[in-house]
Amino acid sequence: MTLDGWVADTRISYDTVAESYADQVRHTLDDQPYLAATFALFADLVRRAGGGPVADVGCGPGHVTALLAGLGLDAFGVDLSPGMVEVARRDHPGLRFEVGSMTRLDLADGAVAGLLAFWSLVHVPDADVPGILAEFRRVVRPGGPLLVGFHVGDRSTHKTEGYGGHPMNVWVHRRPLARVGGWVRDAGFTVGAELLLDPYDPLPGGVVIAR
Repeated sequence: MTLDGWVADTRISYDTVAESYADQVRHTLDDQPYLAATFALFADLVRRAGGGPVADVGCGPGHVTALLAGLGLDAFGVDLSPGMVEVARRDHPGLRFEVGSMTRLDLADGAVAGLLAFWSLVHVPDADVPGILAEFRRVVRPGGPLLVGFHVGDRSTHKTEGYGGHPMNVWVHRRPLARVGGWVRDAGFTVGAELLLDPYDPLPGGVVIAR
């Protein structure tokens, strides 16, 4: 896999912080009832569409993949960072994790029953998001659900340090719900919900659920 630009910067950054990032996020979903409800809805939509394998793209240390598996889904994780995949395999030995880039997934057309991108588009430049969503559309079978989570806002910041003080070199993009929803529709999905989480928090979250 030949990588350059933001893709290489993201991989190197998350290889560097893999252990400390995993420690920080391991229990972050334990008290998130609204996110829990969106995961349950996603799992129900997968089952309604006939079930099958589900890809957690940008899975990081695998905590969301494990949550999906706990909801009864045949979930597997894909992440750009070999360091993250190593941590995910160690922490969740019963699940499948692969190194791969969302810019070109190593999956056949219509290979998955659903796809989740949980805050994994936040480092992707605006110009590259439509192509990645088209790649998601390629691998999700007709009728299968897509869930995209992201930071809501309208600005980008350069992150040079994080997760235990380790060096990083990534841009973090905050985007309006309507912009992300529009990109998802343009990629060929039918948007069913655009949700704003923690609207009065300094860093609110957004979730787009589509088919």
